[in-house]
Amino acid sequence: MKIKLDENLPAALSEALSALGHDVDTVLAEGLAGTSDDQVWQAAQESARFLITQDLDFSDIRRFAPGTHGGILLVRLVQPGRQALVHQVETVFRTEKVQEWAGCFVVLTERKLRVVSPQ
Repeated sequence: MKIKLDENLPAALSEALSALGHDVDTVLAEGLAGTSDDQVWQAAQESARFLITQDLDFSDIRRFAPGTHGGILLVRLVQPGRQALVHQVETVFRTEKVQEWAGCFVVLTERKLRVVSPQ
């Protein structure tokens, strides 16, 4: 899976997902740190990447309707420490059929995983 990590995610997540065989690009590595959400979104779409973020600006399912993009994983942890975040996302990528998430809007919390597929 081609993934773009937003700047609000730890570098260790890039390493963990790469070790699982994913093609991971980061907002930081691309020189987009501090740019607008629209610029991050545009970069993710131009490179057909699945965006992983904690940014609630990407939570509007009407604006980011499933099927109109490469996919979004919005991570919403109560205690979003770096280790907890890497562990939670890495676990989901090990146990779920993430390749089926292309075009989906996905929300991950400590208790559940919600996948909204294109209709």
